[in-house]
Amino acid sequence: MMSHLSGQGVKLVLPSLLQGLEDKAWRTKQGSVQLLGAMAYCAPQQLSQCLPKIVPKLTEVLTDTHPKVQSAAQMALQQVGSVIKNPEISALVSTLLLSISDPNEYTKLSLDILLQTTFVNTIDAPSLALLVPIVHRGLRERSADTKKKAAQIVGNMCSLVTEPKDMLPYISLMLPEVKKVLADPIPEVRAVAARALGSLIRGMGEENFPDLVPWLLETLKSDNSNVERSGAAQGLSEVLAALGREHFELVLPDILRNCSHQKASVRDGHLTLFKYFPRSLGPTFQNYLPRVLPAILDGLADENESVRDAALSAGHVLVEHYATTSLPLLLPAVEDGIFNDNWRIRQSSVELLGDLLFKVAGTSGKAILEGGSDDEGASTEAQGRAIIDVLGREKRNEVLAAVYMVRSDVSLTVRQAALHVWKTIVANTPKTLKEIMPVLMNTLISSLASASSERRQVAGRALGELVRKLGERVLPSIIPILAQGLQDSNGSRRQGVCIGLSEVMASAGKHQLVTFMGDLIPTIRTALCDSVSEVREAAGLAFSTLYKSAGMQAIDEIVPTLLHALEDEETSATALDGLKQILSVRTAAVLPHILPKLVHPPLSAFNAHALGALADVAGPGLDSHLGTVLPPLIEAMGNDDQEVATLAKKAAETVVMVIDEEGLYSLIAELLKSLGDTQASVRRGSAYLSGFFFKNSKLDLLDESPNLVTTLIVMLTDPDSATVQSSWEALGCVIGSLPKDILPTYVKVVRDAVSTARDKERRKRKGGPILIPGFCLPKALQPVLPVFLQGLMSGSAELREQAAEGLGELIDVTSENALRPFVVPITGPLIRIIGDRFPWQVKSAILSTLGILISKGGIALKPFLPQLQTTFIKCLQDNTRVVRSSSALALGKLSALSTRVDPLVNDLLSNLQVASEIGVKEAILVALQGVSKYAGKSITASVINRVLVVLQDLVQSEDDQIRSSAARAMGIVSQYVEDTELASLLHALSVPASSESLAVRHGTILALSSVFRHGASHVCGSSAFPTVVDCLKSRLNDDKVPVRETATKALGCLLVYQAQSHYSGTYNFSELLPFLSSSLRDDASDVRRRALGGLKSVAKVNAITVISYLPTLGPAIAECLRDASTPVRLAAERCALHVFQLTKGMENVQAAQKYITGLDARRIAKQPELSDSSEDDMVGA
Repeated sequence: MMSHLSGQGVKLVLPSLLQGLEDKAWRTKQGSVQLLGAMAYCAPQQLSQCLPKIVPKLTEVLTDTHPKVQSAAQMALQQVGSVIKNPEISALVSTLLLSISDPNEYTKLSLDILLQTTFVNTIDAPSLALLVPIVHRGLRERSADTKKKAAQIVGNMCSLVTEPKDMLPYISLMLPEVKKVLADPIPEVRAVAARALGSLIRGMGEENFPDLVPWLLETLKSDNSNVERSGAAQGLSEVLAALGREHFELVLPDILRNCSHQKASVRDGHLTLFKYFPRSLGPTFQNYLPRVLPAILDGLADENESVRDAALSAGHVLVEHYATTSLPLLLPAVEDGIFNDNWRIRQSSVELLGDLLFKVAGTSGKAILEGGSDDEGASTEAQGRAIIDVLGREKRNEVLAAVYMVRSDVSLTVRQAALHVWKTIVANTPKTLKEIMPVLMNTLISSLASASSERRQVAGRALGELVRKLGERVLPSIIPILAQGLQDSNGSRRQGVCIGLSEVMASAGKHQLVTFMGDLIPTIRTALCDSVSEVREAAGLAFSTLYKSAGMQAIDEIVPTLLHALEDEETSATALDGLKQILSVRTAAVLPHILPKLVHPPLSAFNAHALGALADVAGPGLDSHLGTVLPPLIEAMGNDDQEVATLAKKAAETVVMVIDEEGLYSLIAELLKSLGDTQASVRRGSAYLSGFFFKNSKLDLLDESPNLVTTLIVMLTDPDSATVQSSWEALGCVIGSLPKDILPTYVKVVRDAVSTARDKERRKRKGGPILIPGFCLPKALQPVLPVFLQGLMSGSAELREQAAEGLGELIDVTSENALRPFVVPITGPLIRIIGDRFPWQVKSAILSTLGILISKGGIALKPFLPQLQTTFIKCLQDNTRVVRSSSALALGKLSALSTRVDPLVNDLLSNLQVASEIGVKEAILVALQGVSKYAGKSITASVINRVLVVLQDLVQSEDDQIRSSAARAMGIVSQYVEDTELASLLHALSVPASSESLAVRHGTILALSSVFRHGASHVCGSSAFPTVVDCLKSRLNDDKVPVRETATKALGCLLVYQAQSHYSGTYNFSELLPFLSSSLRDDASDVRRRALGGLKSVAKVNAITVISYLPTLGPAIAECLRDASTPVRLAAERCALHVFQLTKGMENVQAAQKYITGLDARRIAKQPELSDSSEDDMVGA
């Protein structure tokens, strides 16, 4: 019945029978099994459709619990086996059935038998039905051997089946297992599984495995183990081989792109592919080597170790497969890798090159080389000839030269790999080196000129090793080659020659080089003048090495030539650079030979440029040559030729900037020396350099700064205005380089320097206001002001005092225009400090400085007027006399800036009336004097009257100082009263003059004296004048010396006015002079001295008037010259000098001898005419 069942019938019956196997009743199962077994007799077409579903189910029933069901299943499988038409399988049915029924025991046996069987006939569907369960089981076994055999059978099946479509039902069963085997840890198992996949694709077509290639590609990119990626790579290589060349070419670009993927696992997987392509694609793959090799070389340098290993394995396989057939493709890539910057690529490239050479030479390369000499290797002459035959002598020489060079690689692993290759393929090292020497030197020279520092280092080491080991055997060959290499048109190669010369000379002994000096010195000399800077630089290093061996011979034969070349416009630039190069390596030895030539006067523009360039190279080596270099440069900075001056300036800047700490003392000494030069241009240049150095230097210059600061400040008085400007700018740079916290320590330095400069300027001017030219420039105080302000704000009390005094001295020598911009920055800190609780010395110094500032600053101080006025009035109450006096004087000067003086005067009067201390009263009176002097015209009449009322009481005070101060104030105020008020005042003063009280008499006479001094013209024109004169005459005979002295002083002031103005009214000069003359013979020395002073003052203003009275005055003066009192004698000498006009000619000296001795006359005539002190001068008293 089953044999006549159609395909449709099978489809209808089979599901019911298969479902019956799931029934719980054993009879149903048994019947279903029997019917399924009978289906073995279906037609072949139907049989191929049903067996893939039947056999697996029957296999499951074999283990049923009911024996009759098991027996029926066994019988059914035998029925399937009975219809097998393949003789080979038919003979194995019993074994196969045993394997199905007892897989644990017979699976391995069945697989072995199947692999041992030689198939002559194709396999039909029943055969497959029995084979597939066994193979499926084998693929799932734990044994690697079993899995390998099962995979092998899977690969063979496609070629043995009658119809490939018969395999289709089993693909879904076996393919997953083959994929698992593809990830087996054992490489051999993976290889068999990969081939099985290739066979399946090749036998059944790509269309039946649509997901296989995508799955393999995805596995290559996975983060799983290397084993899985390796299996996928091997499988893909087999599959692509099966799919054909076109498909491979479509996939290759993606593979190459993924070799540089950002993920290491992706790079690893795709590089592994190249390990298997040669095996799967065979000779076809060599066509793709140019595209593949760069990816492999990049992989050799990968940061990930597994990627590097994958690339190296791929390289080994490529060499293994294509060493003979694709040598022209492989060798250049490997050679390039030997010189790669990455040591990993070099190492891998050396190993791959070794594989290539071993393959060519016919050696395994696995010989064990233990130490020994380099002269002997493991190779044979025959192997050497084999390499020459395959590569050609020229290429063989290039390859061996590269291997020899990397024997000196900076990486140990590269050196070891190269040494192994060298010893394996070179039989005799000296002989081989002699053969390859020209090529080796060419390689070394090129490498020495390489942009890669490692490659240069490797080449240098190789050359050094070559010379050290073989010495005199190779020097005769090496040095001529290097010398000839300098003729090469390629600048990089010429550079390499110079580096090579350095290595050769460094490695060879002195005695070995002596023979070759005739070649070495000219070669290096030529290279030092090369047109390429890199060549000159390398030649400089070679010169340094040469100097170690040749000593002074090297300098004597090279330096003069370069110096001579400096004179030629065409060669000067390169010769200069050559000198720079040798100077950079041998400064101390070469510098003494170069400098005398360059600094020889007159200094040219080129020599100035050369000095700058060489100084930049020589650096601190110039320390001991500053005395030679710097003076000519400074002198040239003032040259009329602008080019020379500019280049000299630039060179000098370079020189001072290269000096280190050891040369600092010498540099400062040279600068100071030039600052004192007689030529203004030299001083100017040195000042500029000093400023430039302090502004730009990184050295610690604190110890050197004071000398420069002092010198530069003194130079602000230089007669050359341009030098003054340069010195001022330099001073700003020097002080500007000092840390802010150090500035207070420079207060004394600056102050002393300003004092020195002032004295120097005083000697030049001989009178008049003393101003330092440098402090009359715009922004004049900018350099030094920070020193004083910092000392004022942050110094100790003593330092603050010094700063305040120094600031006053500085302001005193500064012009008003130059001072104006700094008034505000100066005044603010001064006011702040004086308001704090500092010692009186600080306050006194500040007040003194403020007084000077008020005199110089003028209207610029107006914003501070209220603050200053308040400060000064407060200081009038201070406990210290000096502070009170200074504030009083400053307040007087300040009043000149005020538009409303009355309130200030009223404040002073109020304070005066309430003051209890004599010192405070005195200070207020002094302030009142100042206010009246500087702003008297602004005081209203009513306030003046009030002042006079207060002063009239005070001039009669019992205290001498109060009387004196009040009298001086009254004299000043009297200038601003009307004539009637003045007459009343004079009458009021004349009446008490006859009082019995000494204080009253003395005070009124003091007041009259002061009035005469400040307003003699008003007094002489007053109606009270006769009364006043009578008062004075009577007081000249007072019994108290102070009264007579003061009356004499007052009379002197009156006579000075009359002599000066030629007064001819009542009580004129002729009438009053006898009274003064009589005082010359007063009993009191103070009166006599005062009378002499008055007479001297009269003679100074009108000597002619006095001459007519000489008969009366001469004897009296002569007596005073013999006076017992020294002050009287001194006063008499000054009086005689002017009365007798002794400085106006010898005739006057002779005329004076009528009254005084000739000796006295001649002695007194030698005294300076203008040395009178104000104390002795009546006009200034």
